[in-house]
Amino acid sequence: MQDLLTQITTLRRPRLLIRAARIGAQDYRRDARLPRLLGYGVLPRTGAALVKLMAMEAEMNEQRKTGDACYGIARHVDVLTAIMGETQLLQAQVDAKIERPGFT
Repeated sequence: MQDLLTQITTLRRPRLLIRAARIGAQDYRRDARLPRLLGYGVLPRTGAALVKLMAMEAEMNEQRKTGDACYGIARHVDVLTAIMGETQLLQAQVDAKIERPGFT
């Protein structure tokens, strides 16, 4: 099984979706966006949030590809934005561990 960051970097979506999500990810605030997408309550850790978001996005992408009437492009962009924002947070955590090995 591929690790989470590899799965994210291999995602291929239409350019317009990615461009819109990148713009949204510049001002990403997990405490505002995640409850809307994953439900209210205690926010999951970055890795767990990414797993849930990836599953949601895969379902949305399937709806997009099949022309499902329930597909919403705004929600898809919202989920992709959260994936990008959470990926940035996860990457920062990974980089911090590499810089200071042995610290948790």
